[in-house]
Amino acid sequence: MSRYRLAQLNIATLKAPLDSPLLADFVANLDRINQLAEQSPGFEWRLQDEGGDATALRPFGEEVVVNMSVWRDVQALSDYAFKSAHVEIMRRRREWFERMGEAYAVLWWVPQGHQPSLSEAAERLALLQAQGPSPQAFSFKQAFPPPDALPDALATTQSDACPAS
Repeated sequence: MSRYRLAQLNIATLKAPLDSPLLADFVANLDRINQLAEQSPGFEWRLQDEGGDATALRPFGEEVVVNMSVWRDVQALSDYAFKSAHVEIMRRRREWFERMGEAYAVLWWVPQGHQPSLSEAAERLALLQAQGPSPQAFSFKQAFPPPDALPDALATTQSDACPAS
């Protein structure tokens, strides 16, 4: 088992203030979707403010909301994001958020037990935006294994029968 966990940050530019009628359904679903995440296999931690979500935290600007969490691995996060009721919210994101011109989500590995800071997450997002996917900052589309994972070739060689027999 890896000694690393998957951190994720995603940001979104609001089309209107959170207390507007346009965002009412989004806000009404926050508790339910956050609870779904917390109950999902592989969930470990999520960024929260005093209100129980992260909507009051605005390190990327007043119109930009953040979501940050830590998961066991890429598969656990992927299952939550794309195979749970979270999908119904994602399908509606264009109702509430502006289209982003560059990467708005980033994944990276952190040591088990580490809770990433918003400044750390901002650095990872900036790295992905500037240089593209790498082991230090990546996306679902091009994910990288944790730093302590065995290379595929080595893992295959070690599990194969001895070539001398």
